[in-house]
Amino acid sequence: MAKGKSKSGAGKDSGATDRHVYREFGPADPMARGVPDRPPNQQTVRVQVSRKGRGGKTVTVITGFQHSPDSLAALAKQLKAQCGTGGTAREDSIEIQGDHAQKLVELLVAKGYQAKRSGG
Repeated sequence: MAKGKSKSGAGKDSGATDRHVYREFGPADPMARGVPDRPPNQQTVRVQVSRKGRGGKTVTVITGFQHSPDSLAALAKQLKAQCGTGGTAREDSIEIQGDHAQKLVELLVAKGYQAKRSGG
């Protein structure tokens, strides 16, 4: 190691975490969306089965939610438990592993959502 360099990075502002140079819109935290939790009866969600971009694996995708990320994650956990499979909560959608479209439509209608089956 050369004489003028140090490992600790002295001279750099190592405590700064916000390294944005330019941000025109949105909050500082991209996960802090300003979406209010709307009641289920005011939301129309679409349920479809997809295999595109997933290496041939079948996934049931539910889109159209208007929930905060925490509420969406809690709903995804309930739906995954009802189907007995894995999945994830994305920005405004839930992905459940496998073809569970009919079962998920029934579960969402029972919870008060206006659920529709989309696609083939």
